Amino acid sequence: MLRKYAIGAIALALVVSGCGGKRTPTTPDASGGNASCEASDGRITIATGNSGGVYFVVGGGLAKLISDNSKLKASSAETGASVQNIQQLVGGTYDIAFSLADTAADAVNGTGAFNGKKEKIAALSRIYPNYTQVLVRADSGINSVADMKGKRISTGSPKSGTEVIAGRLLKSAGLNIDSDVAAQRLDLTKTADGMKDGSIDGLIWSGGLPTPQITDITTSLKDRVKFIDITPLLPEMKKISPVYDTGTIPAATYGTSEVPTIVVPNLLLVREDFAANNACAVTKLIFDKKADLEKVHPAVKDIDKAKAGASDPVPLHPGAKQALG
Repeated sequence: MLRKYAIGAIALALVVSGCGGKRTPTTPDASGGNASCEASDGRITIATGNSGGVYFVVGGGLAKLISDNSKLKASSAETGASVQNIQQLVGGTYDIAFSLADTAADAVNGTGAFNGKKEKIAALSRIYPNYTQVLVRADSGINSVADMKGKRISTGSPKSGTEVIAGRLLKSAGLNIDSDVAAQRLDLTKTADGMKDGSIDGLIWSGGLPTPQITDITTSLKDRVKFIDITPLLPEMKKISPVYDTGTIPAATYGTSEVPTIVVPNLLLVREDFAANNACAVTKLIFDKKADLEKVHPAVKDIDKAKAGASDPVPLHPGAKQALG
């Protein structure tokens, strides 16, 4: 059933992301307040993530939801995910972007990959959490992150949120991503291929549940792969960013035993000057039509309106604040 969700959603996302041409609709005021909550005519684009990940699937569904229920016509695009998404969001390539909360915090603080440049971004909503999924081949000799020394590990696409978390996990275990492991900076499709043909020993992935390519690996390799419990590293991870927390990958997700792990929220981001009426309209749609979006991927069920405004240190866009009441 979970595979059916994912395959159907990917097909939808591919159709939606094929839309071309972008014109960012604007209004004279992006401050919110008592502004209209009706979307303007125009086109917007949504930066998602790897084609095998949940951002890509949910982003395609969100684009269709917006296009079907407002004056805006939205399209989605496959990207390298969080860091790249924010850089291209502020650069004007995209209008809305998915991001991990830790990467978004780096952006507004000018830390990490953003190297002193504080980006002018705002959140439409906190959405579902990402689960850090550390999967290794059973014959790799890896039983902890520290055991990854000298091993071939996929650390995610360059400029992705996964790469950020992978580097921090390795650092928390006393390892350097550039010198202590043979880091394979691969997208999720190539990562799955490498796990199946044995050319990599393990992977670190941050994504919603279930992630289709992780399902592919666990279904294909069965007991030849295993998940690693990384929660002993949480205290060190929290020293880097307070957004990290504990979570659990349920046994039913991939047909394995229950796995304790580290989770981080996702945010839906825009530029600070994104039109307030469109911010209000899009945010309102997410919650008014949440049942429709849940049909795209089960991770959407974890989007909680009561937590939607909890985006600190990223400011909540005034239009989104209006939509959330």
